[in-house]
Amino acid sequence: MSRMTREQAVGKLTAGVTADLDACHAILALLARQFDAALRHRSTELTALADELAPLLDSMEQRRVQRVTLVRALCGAKADMAALIATLAAPQREALTADWQALEQLVLECKRLNVRNSALLTEQFSIMQRVLHGEETLYEAR
Repeated sequence: MSRMTREQAVGKLTAGVTADLDACHAILALLARQFDAALRHRSTELTALADELAPLLDSMEQRRVQRVTLVRALCGAKADMAALIATLAAPQREALTADWQALEQLVLECKRLNVRNSALLTEQFSIMQRVLHGEETLYEAR
């Protein structure tokens, strides 16, 4: 494989951030559908949604790994996106800063919704276990 120029590497990073923004919007929509399906106990739909989420998450992880590799190759072993962004000229720096901050916020929102969905599913599972198997302490001696 040929070596990338700095401009090509920054272009790849920028494109990756844009792709992650698009993926996050898709993930947010899927998480909303997942919550609705969980509320309505639609297990088939939950399975289908998990199948849609997995490739989006896998792609984001691959882009994250690539981003870390490129940033460290360009700015040093301990560098992060902030270090790279600081090296860019004003128009490119401002655009990437805005996209990076938007991505950080979207990722936090995805995590929040994922925790919410997980809590709902866990509670539903717990309720079903109690219904099926009873309360362990229901007939405890006093």
